[in-house]
Amino acid sequence: MKHGSITHEGAAPDFFEGALLGNGGLGAVVTTRPDAVAIHFGHNEVWDIRVEEGHAPGIGTFAEVFAKVAAIDPTLDDLTDDPWFARYNDLVRASYDLPFPRPFPCGSLILGFDPRRVEVLGHRLDLATATCTISLLADGTPVEAEVFVAREDDRLWVSQAGAAVFDRIKLLPDPVGLIPDPRTGATGPGPEVLPAPGLAVRQVLPALDPAVESNAFVLTATTNAVLQEGSRRGVDGKLHSDGALERTLADSADLRVAVTLKHGVAYEAVAAGVVELADYAVDRERTTRFWSSYWQASAVELADEFLTELWYRNSYFLACASGPGKTCPGLFGPWSYRRIGSDWHGDYHLNYNVQQPFWGVFSSNHPELHERYVSMVEHLLPISRDWAGRYYGLRGAAFPHSAYPVPMATNPYPDPSWGWEVCETPWAVQSLWWHYVYTQDLDYLRDRAFGPLKEATLFFVDYVLSSSDRGAFEDGKLHVFPTVTPELYGLRPGFRYNADCVVDLALGRFLLDAFTEAARVLERSDEEAELLTQVREVLRGLVDYPLAESRDGQVVVSTPGEDPAIVYNVPVAAVPAFPAEQVGLGSDPADLELLRRTWRNQTIEGGNELVFAALQAARLGILDLERFKRDVRYCLLPNGTATDRVRAVHGRYDDTTSFDFMSRGGIWVENFALPGVINECLLQSYDGVLRFFPNWPREVDACFTTLRAAGAFLVSATLRDGQIEEIRILSETGSDLSVDLPWPGGAVDETTSRQLPAGIIRLPTAPGQTVVLHPLSS
Repeated sequence: MKHGSITHEGAAPDFFEGALLGNGGLGAVVTTRPDAVAIHFGHNEVWDIRVEEGHAPGIGTFAEVFAKVAAIDPTLDDLTDDPWFARYNDLVRASYDLPFPRPFPCGSLILGFDPRRVEVLGHRLDLATATCTISLLADGTPVEAEVFVAREDDRLWVSQAGAAVFDRIKLLPDPVGLIPDPRTGATGPGPEVLPAPGLAVRQVLPALDPAVESNAFVLTATTNAVLQEGSRRGVDGKLHSDGALERTLADSADLRVAVTLKHGVAYEAVAAGVVELADYAVDRERTTRFWSSYWQASAVELADEFLTELWYRNSYFLACASGPGKTCPGLFGPWSYRRIGSDWHGDYHLNYNVQQPFWGVFSSNHPELHERYVSMVEHLLPISRDWAGRYYGLRGAAFPHSAYPVPMATNPYPDPSWGWEVCETPWAVQSLWWHYVYTQDLDYLRDRAFGPLKEATLFFVDYVLSSSDRGAFEDGKLHVFPTVTPELYGLRPGFRYNADCVVDLALGRFLLDAFTEAARVLERSDEEAELLTQVREVLRGLVDYPLAESRDGQVVVSTPGEDPAIVYNVPVAAVPAFPAEQVGLGSDPADLELLRRTWRNQTIEGGNELVFAALQAARLGILDLERFKRDVRYCLLPNGTATDRVRAVHGRYDDTTSFDFMSRGGIWVENFALPGVINECLLQSYDGVLRFFPNWPREVDACFTTLRAAGAFLVSATLRDGQIEEIRILSETGSDLSVDLPWPGGAVDETTSRQLPAGIIRLPTAPGQTVVLHPLSS
């Protein structure tokens, strides 16, 4: 299987031109300049952990704020036109408006060379081995330097042989200027500190709360080369005003450098321990073994080369950004440099951003990558429980709009204009249910998923059942009020557009169905009888989706009374198709057609929908793959990642908006879910029925191997010359199998020689059993 590579010709000095490496915690960007290789380091767990929570005493309770908002003149254009709300709005946003907490860059390694005799030709990132190879000319002789990140330890290796290339080495602390000058120290060569010649820089990141220990890290570079003080360029080996430590490298035709990042919350606990250079072979072997195993989990072979590259590249990027035992990545993952990676604090946004990277991990057969998301939910559960009880006076857990992977005592962004998005609670726990559906792991469901699912259900049920106390609804239905549709209106005077948002209704239904099924599977229905009664009451009584008449007919809109021509920021109107999974190819034809019209009617301003909208269309069977490829190309950066770029005006943007303003923010981890779009075109199973090539052109050959389907099935199939040739399904746990056979004449089960009629067939399976299906000969 060819996993592909990402190549760049010539020097790549810009952060977004460099090759991305990572092990799920440590991130490295390998850039090349006409005079040096510069590698920038970041880490999912190295944060400026300062959290200023002075806003907490003035937040009040939901009931108090609701009463004051309800009393505001409903004819105002904006709530901030009211003096009380303007002051309150400033108060609750004050903490989030500060430049911290944020991911903190961990410095850079500079390996310099004399540009009079050495030239950079380019670099190639091999996805199969996660190795960046830099091509150079040294005195006219081709030379290569290899760079990789160890998978099991926070360490990067540089290896170069064949001719002397590099003549200086430098560690550069990142001058972000967002904190007071950190305590920085450096140590040069000497056996009393390092086991081999090298440099070390230690940095301490302060905490505001004296009860919270400071975060700290040490970046150490160890080399087999002889380090010398001074050079013809005037380097004196001292700590300079930029905080850098630099040494001259003696000529070495066989250079090896190990860069190790140690970090922790206690400054004294961070040591500059560096492995022996002989451990290169150990790290190389372990890392090669990891990536070989990773790529064996699933594969695609598509006649469409661009989509094949897209699948492998983003599968690679996600494994660099997330992994078992690591911290869940924020908006920009482990890659940061100066202020790159700090927009929106690089935090967890729970109205799609932090969820989206994991939308394709189950179908791609990498549920292990999702483990870090589960840990993130567990990290947020205490403050979410506290928020539900102390702020709302309700049971369960109300998840925040934004959060950080650092100690927090309260909701960091309690602004009601966005913090009142009710959808964020069911959305936060949705993929915990998917994890069970796709793996059938009962221990996981019992020990890790059921608790958060129940906490979210308690809150949603209580919120819906108490909504009638806050609003005058006379239709006999249950409502979600007040609420806020994601990234659109915010909270409005008179609560205009602040009731029954489709995203709340659709994800709420998903949550309640999931909790009901989880209780059944775990045989806890009797224990949860009272809550399940309330769940059924809400499911029966919940108001229908809001509808409007568009120029093409009736469509779903995001909230009642909305103009169907509104410009959305995210494709919220079609949420019932995805991620809520309420409507799809197996649905009633009228419902399916309604959602197809809705999806086509959506105008989206861009920057948040590259994966989101495409997944909706794939689930509805209407994704134009050629248009999708053009959309992705519009967003591609030189490093192979897809950024967020604006696409339409008349929403929050206008004709003077830079359509590229989000690109310099960092590496948008959310778009690493692009393989999920391709997977859903090849195989769908979310409703328990396996459907093959449901959004794939029959004239384009395609083959996939061991994609994961709901029910814990590993599925392989081949489409060649317009015909599906064979389907292989491995049942991991013995679930009942449902397949929508793609052959009008029926199929034969090769393992039993049974003939199966066309349409949806259902078969029992045993753990470890493989079902092989072929078209039935006419």
